[in-house]
Amino acid sequence: MRFFIAVMLSASFFLESQEVDAGDILFLKVQELEGEISALRSEMEAQAYLIDKLLSEKQSKAVESKAVESNTLENEMSASENTFRFQGINDGQSIEEVYEKAISELNDKNFIDARKSFSYLANNFTDDEKIPLSLFWLGEISLLESNLVESENFFQLLATNHPEHWRTPLAHKKIGDILMMSGEPDAAKIKYQFVAQTYPSNAASSLALQLLENME
Repeated sequence: MRFFIAVMLSASFFLESQEVDAGDILFLKVQELEGEISALRSEMEAQAYLIDKLLSEKQSKAVESKAVESNTLENEMSASENTFRFQGINDGQSIEEVYEKAISELNDKNFIDARKSFSYLANNFTDDEKIPLSLFWLGEISLLESNLVESENFFQLLATNHPEHWRTPLAHKKIGDILMMSGEPDAAKIKYQFVAQTYPSNAASSLALQLLENME
């Protein structure tokens, strides 16, 4: 009887031990799965981050590439436009821009650059208003620099090639001034008389008459 009871107790203990061991194993398996799931989740998050980063970099490079292409195209168009407009092409905008630049340089007493701009305009374009004015200012700059021969040539070019321009009477009067400064009063007097007789209503005529009176 005692042996039977001992056997029964041993069997009961064995079964409880088996149940405990099975529970422990299941618990460990669950923990193991949870660890694997956590590792997989971390790996997926890392992969997603890398994918987003690659896509972002690719998009950024695409935008930069388009910007570079756009700037290159704009530069090429700008260069093409400037080449077209400043190789002697007689378009109004180029003439106006060069003339305004020359006048600005003249106002700043930058006579060297002003001379270059006016000369460029006179030598590369045709315009009934700006070209005669450019010749006039070239004559004035040369006169300021005491280059009397060159100054007379510019004023004479204006008077000969643009006889109807409103600056032509003053150009003739300026030639008289140059003749006077060159020690040729008789030639200067003839030029002043020409101005007074040819352009009686012009302000240059009044100036010429005053000088003639002073010469009496």
